[in-house]
Amino acid sequence: MRPELVVLTHVVTEAVNLGFLPAARQLGLTVTILTDQPEEHHRHFSAPGMPAYPDEIVGCDVFNPIAVIELLEQRGRPAALFSNSDHLQAVTAMAADYFSLPGKDWRVCYRAKNKAAMRSWSRQVGVAAPWAQVISDQGALEAAMAQAPFPVVAKPREGVASMDVCLLSSRDALRRHVEAFWQRCPGQPLLLEAYMQGDLFTLETLGDGENFVVLGGFRVELSPPPDFVEIRAQWVPAGDAEQLAEMVRQIRDFGVQFGACHSEFVLTEDGPRLIEINYRSVGDGRELLLDRLFPFPLFETILRLHLGEPLPELTVERGHALIEYLVASREGRISQAPDGFTRPLGQGELSFHPLRQAGERIVLSRSNKDYLGVIKAYGADLETLHERVGEQARALLPAWEIGS
Repeated sequence: MRPELVVLTHVVTEAVNLGFLPAARQLGLTVTILTDQPEEHHRHFSAPGMPAYPDEIVGCDVFNPIAVIELLEQRGRPAALFSNSDHLQAVTAMAADYFSLPGKDWRVCYRAKNKAAMRSWSRQVGVAAPWAQVISDQGALEAAMAQAPFPVVAKPREGVASMDVCLLSSRDALRRHVEAFWQRCPGQPLLLEAYMQGDLFTLETLGDGENFVVLGGFRVELSPPPDFVEIRAQWVPAGDAEQLAEMVRQIRDFGVQFGACHSEFVLTEDGPRLIEINYRSVGDGRELLLDRLFPFPLFETILRLHLGEPLPELTVERGHALIEYLVASREGRISQAPDGFTRPLGQGELSFHPLRQAGERIVLSRSNKDYLGVIKAYGADLETLHERVGEQARALLPAWEIGS
């Protein structure tokens, strides 16, 4: 019998279905998907032509560690437990610990996901953190406004994809934003924190609990304030050694040591400042691009860590990669959308992947959820990548027709 990999998932994602699932097949594993949305996953895998299919899709309340443990007790201990979901890292870590399987520290997973806990823990372990305050009612808002060093950033305490993240420069603007947010999401806590000026840089790392490697990072361009939509990202395989060392120190002090980790920093005048930790692979299709760019199989390497194998010697070539997101500028129903493609680009590749299809309705959220599609390219010459990606962006964006 082949060893079993159990993957905890919520919604259908490309990283799992196009990356980790085929990698598990290459490793000779059977794959069971554990999800609270089994119908959605069954619909996805009912289509022909997928690169790989799970052996089984099992319904489970994957947000409840007891439910996961009880189900796996009935089924039998798997060879590995894994999740690439922000929401499910702590649950996966708890279940892995129960079955004495390789995994992350659930406390670190919880603190990384909960932005308020992250700020609190960062201060305790000596990682520099900006002024921050959690608010969940009007009284807390009024008290915070008396202390807030404007401008401040407001964000959901456990948010994703830059949704409802906004830069606010006055008490009146903050009050309007918070009251509108609570009308949509009553009682949901918000984190307010001091705005930090500087470029956004991500750090991509792997660890086996003892050994640790920096793969590189993305230099990210954001939309103009007050929003924080990522519109362009350039891969940097090796940056400033001193800055990288400081970033690594901060996440290691925080507790990151196992598996894939995607951390975000602002490069301020006083050095890198940790913004958030996503204790999984980078996301938004970037890990698929890196798997093509790297001279080693990224998805297989990550899964091997969860199977208990040590981190191998990894060489990251100094290649270049560029990503540009096409962002909707108006609301309405899509009447026409361009098709995806993949084309050679010298010794590399350029691809376009539509994220919205004809017939879908766009409701602007001023977040990464407003993406229409993504252009990705990698190769040896950065200038050529910028030229070709820019050409494709100018040609593709008008191809989307959005009616009223």
